[in-house]
Amino acid sequence: MSSDLHKPLGQDKPTGRRRRVRPSLISLFGFAAAAVVVGLSLYAMRGESALQQNEVAALPAEAATKEKLLADKDIAPASVARTDPGSGANVERVLTDDGSVVTKYSPRQRDGSGPVLVETPRIGQDPRLAGTPNEDLLEDSPYGPLPVRGQDGLRPMDQYARPWSGTRGTRIAIVVGGLGLSQTGTQRAIEKLPPEITLAFASSGNSLQRWMQTSRRQGHEILIQVPMEPFGFSASDSGATTLLTRLPPEENIARLHEAMGKITGFTGIINYQGARLLSDPDALEPLLRDISSRGLLFLDDGSSAQSVSGTISKAIDLPHGFADMTLDVQLDKNAIVQKLDDLERLALRKGSAVGFASAFDESVDAIEQWVEEASSRGIEIVGVSAVVDDPQKN
Repeated sequence: MSSDLHKPLGQDKPTGRRRRVRPSLISLFGFAAAAVVVGLSLYAMRGESALQQNEVAALPAEAATKEKLLADKDIAPASVARTDPGSGANVERVLTDDGSVVTKYSPRQRDGSGPVLVETPRIGQDPRLAGTPNEDLLEDSPYGPLPVRGQDGLRPMDQYARPWSGTRGTRIAIVVGGLGLSQTGTQRAIEKLPPEITLAFASSGNSLQRWMQTSRRQGHEILIQVPMEPFGFSASDSGATTLLTRLPPEENIARLHEAMGKITGFTGIINYQGARLLSDPDALEPLLRDISSRGLLFLDDGSSAQSVSGTISKAIDLPHGFADMTLDVQLDKNAIVQKLDDLERLALRKGSAVGFASAFDESVDAIEQWVEEASSRGIEIVGVSAVVDDPQKN
């Protein structure tokens, strides 16, 4: 047998001459090259969505995260209609003579045909985008961007709510108002108050959008505080933004919109004073209907025993709550801590309670100290949206 079989491929006898590579090897290399070309062609022919995924992955981490978060709402196919969970029920509410509301639910067919995407509740906003308002929940107006419900039914109240555990333990919401009026006081309150505290910004304050972004990034839920007419309010006291009983509904709603347009990212409205307006159903109802239609909540600060805000809210499906206690009537840290203890005892009886305070240094210091102690006792401090009476969740 020839010794050539034991020599390296392509090498001839010791003369140093080279032989031609066999034709079968040429075919093998040609096949491999063709496979590479076909693979590259298939890569180039991939769907647009696959290429977009690669583009997002190639972006810097922060930009890629934002691209993904903003795209999350578009995951559902455009051909599938979106609807809310209650769209398959008839809801009848009757306001009785004693002011209570009787609600009756019965099944019904959903509108249209074919499959629908039932939107599950979405609470809170990704912390990485908390300072950025959801553009789908805003509409342009002469007063600035105003909150509206999204086309898929998402409410600003849900989008900007502070998430909570959802357990049945004792819950307390604490609202601190008057922010935005004093720059140093506002900064101190935002820096010292725990993120569980709800912050209420005065619509007449300054730099509200900047303070909103700082507050939201630190985890606070926020409200807008709107001035309303108290008893004993004279025409000479009238400000350009106060909601008044003597004004036509259109003018009051315009003033409400002006207040809303000062800031974004809030879950609802809280009154500043307003005992007279809150006791006048003819003046109050159009305002509460507008707030309800925009997917917001209304928190009554509880200062007026004659307020009819709760009765009207039940009739129009407006998420509504009352502050159970004003915490800083006596501006002393120890006295405020005692009030907070009273609020805790009330919450233990009721299951939840709401306290209201203003952004005084004494109030901020007392709340900061008390929240840390209460948390160790198993009390959950939540955003105010977690304790209001919400017809959509009942």
